[in-house]
Amino acid sequence: MSEKMIDVVGIGNAIVDVLAPTEDAVLQQLGIAKGAMTLVDAVRASEIYDAMGSAIEISGGSAANTIAGIASLGGKAAYIGKVGNDQLGGIFRHDIRANGVHFETPSAKTDTPTARSMIMVTPDAERSMNTYLGACVELTPDDVDPALIAHARVTYLEGYLWDPPLAKEAFLKAARIAHDAGREVSLSLSDAFCVNRYLAEFQALVKDHVDILFANESEIKALWQTDDYAEAVALTRESCDIAALTRSEKGSVIIAGEHLIEIGAFPVKQVVDVTGAGDLYAAGFLYGYTQGRDFADCGRIASLCAGEVISHVGARPETPLNELLLAHLG
Repeated sequence: MSEKMIDVVGIGNAIVDVLAPTEDAVLQQLGIAKGAMTLVDAVRASEIYDAMGSAIEISGGSAANTIAGIASLGGKAAYIGKVGNDQLGGIFRHDIRANGVHFETPSAKTDTPTARSMIMVTPDAERSMNTYLGACVELTPDDVDPALIAHARVTYLEGYLWDPPLAKEAFLKAARIAHDAGREVSLSLSDAFCVNRYLAEFQALVKDHVDILFANESEIKALWQTDDYAEAVALTRESCDIAALTRSEKGSVIIAGEHLIEIGAFPVKQVVDVTGAGDLYAAGFLYGYTQGRDFADCGRIASLCAGEVISHVGARPETPLNELLLAHLG
C-alpha cells in the first residue's frame, strides 16, 4: 500500500464510540458539559458508563471517521492510530479494514485498553462526549510510516491528538515528511476545548504546518480569540491557504485565497445525531479535493456527507457515500 499513491492518510485517536440516548437531566446530575468533548480518566469513564442506558458500540475517532468516509466515497485511504490488545481494539481494527481502509499500526504492547468515548445524545440531537484516551496516548513517532505519508496526497491530522508529547512528535514528523515530499497537510481543530488548551501551539500549527484547515464556528473563534465571526474569517484567510468553516444549519464557508464560497447545508428530513458531522464534512471535502474537483464542488460533496451522517445514530455512514454522490451530484 505504501508504494502506491493514496488520496488521504489520517492520523488520530483510535476510539470506539459508546452511544446512548440521554435526557438533559442526566447530564446535569453527572456534571457533564453539554455539547463538548471532555477528557476523563478510567474511574470517571466507568462512572459515566454505568450511568448510561442501553447503548451501541461503533468504531469511531474523529480522523478515523473521516478516513472511513473517504473510503465510502471511493477514495484510497489509510489510517494511523493506536488501539489496545483487547476486544474493543479488535472491533476497531476489523471495522476500519472492512471499510476498505489500509490500517497496519501495531497494537499497544502494554495492557492499556483501547480508547472509548461515551457519547450521550440528548433529544435535541446534541452530543456530549466523555473520552477516555487509553491506548491512544501510546502512539509514537515510530508508528508514522514515512513511505505511507510520502505517498499520500494529503495527510489529515485531528486536533484531539495534540495532547500526549509523543503524539505531538508523531504529528510534526508526519507534517515534515508530507511537505518534504511535496504533499499537503490538513488539520481539523476538533473542539474549542482543544484549541483553548493549547492556543499558542494551535496558532503556530495553522500558520506554519497546515495547508487545509477544518473548523466549526466556535473553534475558529477560539483559535483567533474573537467573538466576531467575520474577524475570524479574515484572520483565517491571512494564515492558511485553504479553510473550510462549518456553521451547522447555516451551511459552510470555504476560503481559498481571494475566493470565499458559501455552501448551503444539505437538507435532511430529521436531524437524529450530529456526532461525526464535521468528520464526514472533512471526508467529502478531501475526497473532492484529491479528485481534482473545484472548491464549490468539494463543499457540496462535504455537505452531502455531513447530511447523511446526521440523519442516523453513529458517526460513520450507513448508506454508501459513493451511491449518494452519484445520485445527487454525479
